[in-house]
Amino acid sequence: MKRFSLKSVAAVFAGIVTLAACQKNEENNHGGSDNLELKGYVTSDLTLESGKTYRLLGSLQVKAPATLTINKGVTVIAEDNGEINYILIEQGAKINAVGTKDEPIVLTAERKEAGAWGGVHICGKAHSNAGAGNTSEIGNALYGGDVEDDNSGVMKYVRIEYSGYALDSEHEANGLSLYGVGNGTSLSYIQCINGSDDGIEFFGGSVNIDHCVVVDCTDDSFDWTEGWNGKGEYLVAYQSLEECDCLFECDNNGKAIDATPIANPTLDHVTLVGNKGTEHERGIRLRAGTYANFSNTLVCGKPNPITLETEPTVKSFVEGTSKFSNVIISGTIKSDDTVSSVYTEEMFTSKGNKVNQNLVFSSRFVGTVNGAGAVDANNDWTAGWTK
Repeated sequence: MKRFSLKSVAAVFAGIVTLAACQKNEENNHGGSDNLELKGYVTSDLTLESGKTYRLLGSLQVKAPATLTINKGVTVIAEDNGEINYILIEQGAKINAVGTKDEPIVLTAERKEAGAWGGVHICGKAHSNAGAGNTSEIGNALYGGDVEDDNSGVMKYVRIEYSGYALDSEHEANGLSLYGVGNGTSLSYIQCINGSDDGIEFFGGSVNIDHCVVVDCTDDSFDWTEGWNGKGEYLVAYQSLEECDCLFECDNNGKAIDATPIANPTLDHVTLVGNKGTEHERGIRLRAGTYANFSNTLVCGKPNPITLETEPTVKSFVEGTSKFSNVIISGTIKSDDTVSSVYTEEMFTSKGNKVNQNLVFSSRFVGTVNGAGAVDANNDWTAGWTK
């Protein structure tokens, strides 16, 4: 996670207030003759038609009460034109992006490399423990509140490719950024692949996700901060690139570790496969006061599959506020030895968890062990729509 402010960048787009939707008489990769261009503020409902290809020429910012509907089989290509290209859903607006296994929605880039565009950002009205007046890192949109069942829409069978637009070495975006998103929002069957920052990041909120895959996003695969307390089920992170960092990076709040509400998500049926590198050694990194509950989880490919840091986080596992249940790892657990609380390997294994296991998958991440893992070989829900 790389935190930064882009308020000055957002000002560049202040004068862009219209949506371009201009037909061109040229072929596209779906065989149609329409190639539509997207850019600017969306102030009334907009539908992207099934099977068509759209070109994203800059920022596309959906404002309340508008809904952006993206039908099955749509491809959106962020042009390599020097603009900061991204899709942002503001508070009170919605996205309705529903693909299918056979016709997923693909959000990609003309330049086929990590960091080619800024990904998808959703701002909701659920909590953030970072205080009032929070704005998104890209687009400068407000997020946060106290509407825990806030509904920002639906995303299903969506693939996000080559995201993580970099302004410079410190300023990058994620594949899917979720800012104070409420649990009335539905996020299922989403893949982020080949990004240059995090795959999916939560900034507070209570949103739940399921059946999500992150592949080769070169910072963290999944990341949470600012008090996220939702649920994640059937999640996969896979890393083959040396520069990939944590499989999960988990903070309550890096600036105020005791901030409330405290992050305390539940993660069930998770498969995490690291890059076997020595530079980025951590698999699940729990720190900065976060709590968490992991169950039915496989972790391999990292020298330190699980690390616990900071007193409140370590203490939560010692006292049972946080839990590991049927968690199977390829190494040992590492607990912060600079704090007063001590979480030992014996505490971990006494709950039925296992260490130093040789985890072998039938493909990159397909396979389960003792009921743990996200993808059963007899029911591969990732087939047909992921890469």
